[in-house]
Amino acid sequence: MAQQIPLTSRLKKIIEIDGLQFRDLDGDGELTPYEDWRLTPAERAADLVSRMSPDEKLGLMVISSRPMGISQRNKDFTSHDGVLDEQHLPIKIDPHTSAGIPFEGTTEMIQGLHMRHFIMREEPTGSRIATWINTMNEVAEETRWGIPVIVAANSKNEAGAFRMGSTPEDQPFTAWPGTLGLAATGSIETIKAFAAHSRREWFSSGLRKGYMYMADVFTDPRWFRGQGTFGEDPQFVAQAMDAVVRGFQGEDGLDTDGVALTVKHFPGGGARENGTDPHYAEGRFNIYPTAGSLEEYHLPPFQAAIDAGTASIMPYYAIPSDEKSSTPQGRLTDFEQLGFAFNRETLALLRTMGHRGYINSDSGVLSKMAWGVEQLTPAERVGAAVMAGTDMFADTNDVASVREAYITGLFTADRLDEAASLLLEELFTLGLFENPYADPEEAERTVQNAEARAAAEEAHRRSVVLAKNHDGVLPLTAESLAGKRVYVELFATRLTVTELDALRRRLTEAHPGISFTTDYHDADVAILLLRPFIGSYFEFVGIGDLSIDDHSHVDIAKVRDIRAHVDTLVVGLNTLFPWLLDGIEPLADALLMGFETDYGIMVEAILGEFSPTGQLPITFPIDAAAIAVDEEGRCASPNDVPGYAKEEHMGGRPYVYVDADGNRYRLGHGLTYED
Repeated sequence: MAQQIPLTSRLKKIIEIDGLQFRDLDGDGELTPYEDWRLTPAERAADLVSRMSPDEKLGLMVISSRPMGISQRNKDFTSHDGVLDEQHLPIKIDPHTSAGIPFEGTTEMIQGLHMRHFIMREEPTGSRIATWINTMNEVAEETRWGIPVIVAANSKNEAGAFRMGSTPEDQPFTAWPGTLGLAATGSIETIKAFAAHSRREWFSSGLRKGYMYMADVFTDPRWFRGQGTFGEDPQFVAQAMDAVVRGFQGEDGLDTDGVALTVKHFPGGGARENGTDPHYAEGRFNIYPTAGSLEEYHLPPFQAAIDAGTASIMPYYAIPSDEKSSTPQGRLTDFEQLGFAFNRETLALLRTMGHRGYINSDSGVLSKMAWGVEQLTPAERVGAAVMAGTDMFADTNDVASVREAYITGLFTADRLDEAASLLLEELFTLGLFENPYADPEEAERTVQNAEARAAAEEAHRRSVVLAKNHDGVLPLTAESLAGKRVYVELFATRLTVTELDALRRRLTEAHPGISFTTDYHDADVAILLLRPFIGSYFEFVGIGDLSIDDHSHVDIAKVRDIRAHVDTLVVGLNTLFPWLLDGIEPLADALLMGFETDYGIMVEAILGEFSPTGQLPITFPIDAAAIAVDEEGRCASPNDVPGYAKEEHMGGRPYVYVDADGNRYRLGHGLTYED
C-alpha cells in the first residue's frame, strides 16, 4: 500500500479513499485521476489536460513578470491586506516588450486569463516571498481545477547578479561570488555546495522555478552577459551545469523539494558578433566563423544539462547567421534565418540531444526581439514558434495573441495539448498539487542562515586569483607594514562617498593593527580596488572597448598619480570582462582578480590572511589589436572560439596577455604565495 504524503489545502476539501488522503481540487467529492498522487506526473497531466478547456490550456503557455503588492504605492490597488497587486494598467511598459498591451491585476491574471506562471523581479525577505506566493495560490485554489501557481526568478545567490526590481526593504539571498568567481575556484564541489545551500533558500521561500543557469561558453570577450557564465572552458562549464542542475532539482531528476531550472541560452549565447547582444537589433545574429565551433565549444554544456534532467531550456533570441558563419555546423545544416525560438532545425536538435522537458522562449520574442519574423503579427509569431517547438512564452501576459493563434489555426490542438502537458507535468513533479504553500517562518530561518553564509564566504576566498606578485611583494604582513601607512581606494560606477567611507570603516575595524590613511600623498602602500564597467543590457552603445580608463569608470589619471606617490601599489580587479590590462598591470606591483568577489575578502588576501588559490576562468587579450574589428565587421580573433584556443586560428598572431613578469593570463593561470 502507498504511504501517505503530506497535503496542505486552504480552500478545497481533503477526501479519504482507501485509508489515504487526497485534495479534492475539482470539488466533486470523488478522486479524479489528476488528484491521485499515486499516479505518475505524466499520467496526471494527461488526465487534467483532457478535462481543461482550450482557454485554460492557453493560459499556461505564458509566464509574466508580476509585481508584488509591496511594490504598489497606491494600496487601493492591492488585495489580501496589501499582498497582491491588483492594478489594471492600460499599457504595459518594460524593457522586453513593445507590444503596448494591457497589464492585468494578479487575480484577473490567475482567474480570468488562467495564467499560472509568474516571474518575481523584487528582492524582498524570504517570508514576504512565501506569503506572496501563498496568497496567489489561495486565489488559484478557488478555480475549478485548483491548478497551483509557480513563481520563477532569475538567479539570486550571486553577488552582482542581474536585477530588474527592488524595494526599500530588500533582503538578498546569501551572496556567493559571481558565476565566473565560482568557476575561478576550479572546484565542482564548491559549485555543488552553492547549489545545495541556494536550493534550500529558494524552496523555503516558495520559489520553485529558476531562470538559470547560463550554459553559454564565454567566447566573445566583449559580450555584456559573459559575466553570468561559468567561463570559457566548455568541459568545466559542462561539469558546472551538471552540478547546478542536480543540486537545485535533484540528483536523479526533479524532486518534490527541488527547484526546476530553465537552462539558457540554447544553442549558446557566447558566439556573439563582436560583443553585441540580441536584446537589440545590432546584435541579432549568432556567428560561427570557425568550422565545427558549435559542436566543439557551445553544445557540450547543454548536453550536460540535458543529461542531468533540466526541467526546461530557453533558446536565445538570436538568428544563426548564414552569411557570417562557416556552414554547416555539425548537426545544424539549414541555418534557417529565424530567431532560435522560431527555428525548427535548432529546436529539433534540442530534442535530438535528449531534452524531454518544455522549451521556454526568452523574454520579448513576440514583440521587441522577434528576430527573423518581424514582418509577422504577434499571433503569427506565436503560431510559428509553437509549431517550431516552443511551449512557453517568457515575460508576457499576451494570452490574447496566443489564443488568436490557436483559434485561427496557426498551431494545432495536438501542440496545445503537448505544451500544456509538459507544463503541468512540472507542477505535478514538484508536488505543488499536493502542497503549494510555503512556511514564511521557515523562510526567515533559512534565508541567509549562518551555515550558508560561511560556505559562501569560503567560496569568495577560493575565487581570488593572484595574477601577478612582483618580487614577492605580497602578502603585506603586519611585519612588512610596520611603520607604514596604507591607503585604500575603490573605483566603481556611481560610487558614493558614503559607500567608500563604509568600506574604509569596515577595513579599519577588521584590521586594527594596520595604519590606514585617507590621503594617498601620506601613504607608503596603496590598495586600489577597481570595478570597471562598460556596455548596456538592453541597448546598443557601440562595440565595447575593454581598456580600463575613464570610459570604463576608472579615473586612470588618479591611479597614475597614486602610483607616483607610493612605494607599493596593489590592484584588486573586479573582473566582469577579460579587460585589456596594458594600462593597469604595468603600474601594479601585485595584481589580484576577483569576480564579484567581496572586497573585504580581497583585502584579506592582500594582507596574507589566506593564500589565493583561484585560477582564471577566462583568457585575457594581449592588446586592442587582438580583438580589433575591421571595416567589414570581422574580428581579428574568432568570436566563437574560447580565448585559450583563439591563437590556433590567428595565423601566428598572439592573443594571450603577458605581464611584466612573464605571466601568461590564459585560462587556468593563478599564482600562490608559495610560487
